[in-house]
Amino acid sequence: QVQLVESGGGLVQAGGSLRLSCAASTRTFSSLSMGWFRRPPGKAREFVAAISWSSGVTYYADSVKGRFTISRDNAKNTVYLQMNSLNPEDTAVYYCAAASKWPDTQAFAYDYWGQGTQVTVSS
Repeated sequence: QVQLVESGGGLVQAGGSLRLSCAASTRTFSSLSMGWFRRPPGKAREFVAAISWSSGVTYYADSVKGRFTISRDNAKNTVYLQMNSLNPEDTAVYYCAAASKWPDTQAFAYDYWGQGTQVTVSS
């Protein structure tokens, strides 16, 4: 069983930055692919970014490419999402997820999910 706990969400003005963290309680973190998803208000969950176990492969949604960066620290069992140049369309609950397979952009590929952290971007 893998428990994931997100942190770092909050209220920020458009153009600002936030860094989300997701701490995993597992000894096998370094073998897991990790992903970030988000659910905007009134909309379906959508893929944001993913990273392989070794950080060698990353994927991004087109809407965040060039603004968001996913990274991980296997020594700390933590994955990060650095979000820059935020805009109101980035307002959502952000979730991290873990997969025991190659990183994927599809939510069904992930086995474990955190509870989410709210990010609100004001205009």
